[in-house]
Amino acid sequence: MRKFIKYIVKHIPRTTLIRFSHLFSILIYPFYVGKKHYCPICKHSFRKFLPYGNKGAANRLCPNCLSLERHRLLWLYLKNKTAFFTEKYKVLHIAPEQPFIKRFKKLPALSYITADLLSPLADVKMDIRNIPFENETFDVVICNHVLEHIDDDLKAMTEIFRVLRKNGFAIVQVPLDSKLSKTYEDFSITSPEEREKIFGQYDHLRIYGLDYPQRLEKAGFKVEINHYIETFADEEINYYRLDKNELLYIAHKL
Repeated sequence: MRKFIKYIVKHIPRTTLIRFSHLFSILIYPFYVGKKHYCPICKHSFRKFLPYGNKGAANRLCPNCLSLERHRLLWLYLKNKTAFFTEKYKVLHIAPEQPFIKRFKKLPALSYITADLLSPLADVKMDIRNIPFENETFDVVICNHVLEHIDDDLKAMTEIFRVLRKNGFAIVQVPLDSKLSKTYEDFSITSPEEREKIFGQYDHLRIYGLDYPQRLEKAGFKVEINHYIETFADEEINYYRLDKNELLYIAHKL
């Protein structure tokens, strides 16, 4: 299974994976039922999770809703530490993750819009560098693991800031290397093979470093580096299959 997951993630287009992922989860789910791990998003228990990523890292992907560590942490944060599940927010979800879409759409208080350039699941086809909404339209913007794909990430951050209402917040997660003090990017690297070698994935354009909050601040945000993961015991981190190094970057528009 590990080799199979590694192969499809690397070789099958993202849009195709999205279209057929639900069928895949239906077929694979019965083989992973157990009591060792629990997904707080879909509320199912498993003996282990599926491998995921270019390297096929073990025990990461929920066999039912297909959530990853970052999705489960974000769900727990929004549910336990914010009013997201009860407040009358207008929400823009850029590159919407499958575990969230149907569940967020069912929340009665939310006005929830999804947007993406390519995803067949999104409500609006949109380039994040040119968001087709008026200034100060949304209370919350969710945009996770997108900016590393965007050439002009400052333009994208500025657009998110523009459409966010005053006192609103955006959750803008990226893959981040805590060993790098400064974000590394080199636009002369254009081949997919070299990008995978240097940046970790064929369609990534940079590796974000510890200066990531300062990059968001250039767009106007006040950035909160949230250590919510530290509120969980090691047993809970393993039970939910979270990443103990995952910090949340909450970008506020004051």
